[in-house]
Amino acid sequence: MADKTFRLDVVSPEEQLYSGDATFIIAQTTEGELGILPSHAPMFGQLAPGGSVVVTEADGTKLALAVQGGFLSVSGTEVVVLADSAQFSKDIDIAAERAALESAEEGSPEHLRARSRIRAVEAVS
Repeated sequence: MADKTFRLDVVSPEEQLYSGDATFIIAQTTEGELGILPSHAPMFGQLAPGGSVVVTEADGTKLALAVQGGFLSVSGTEVVVLADSAQFSKDIDIAAERAALESAEEGSPEHLRARSRIRAVEAVS
């Protein structure tokens, strides 16, 4: 592993969604938006419901995941996202999520899920 990357694993109870080298990630936590670069100080954070994780891979490619809660663990050479549930932005129907956001009560699980999915798609658009 090069000094300018770190290992990233994104897992949910159902599956391992991503495993690879990254140069930067942005995650929404309960304390606010957090950016992680290589050699970041060790930390543990709670992911915000209705949030997203945006990844810049070692080759410069960006990808995003809609994340519904969970935790983020940073060790300096490795970051692990333990999501309650997550979905890649490329698999999201943005029109359906905008409609769901409009019809859902603000703060409801449906509203948070739709907001998360919209954020993920917009992060890489």
